[in-house]
Amino acid sequence: MNIKWINGSYKEDNRIFNSERQAEEWADALYPDFVAYLSNNINVGYASPDEKVIKYLASYLPEWASYNNVNVRIHTGKITKDGQILYKIWSSQKN
Repeated sequence: MNIKWINGSYKEDNRIFNSERQAEEWADALYPDFVAYLSNNINVGYASPDEKVIKYLASYLPEWASYNNVNVRIHTGKITKDGQILYKIWSSQKN
């Protein structure tokens, strides 16, 4: 599956936020990055060492897709990279 990963553009991408509110605000701020791909039916994903960010994205992504009349499945997972756990979330197109 081909996924456009949007992390890596911001210093916050590797941050573990101190509070739920900060993580939620960061996840919400990613809307313009996600919608650019969602609205063009391109699978899009994000990875973060902060599980809280992924939790909020898991609730926001279906809403964002719905706002843009896009049908997607949401997937989550985690990997270990260079000794650090990264939590991941990505979309795939529903047929």
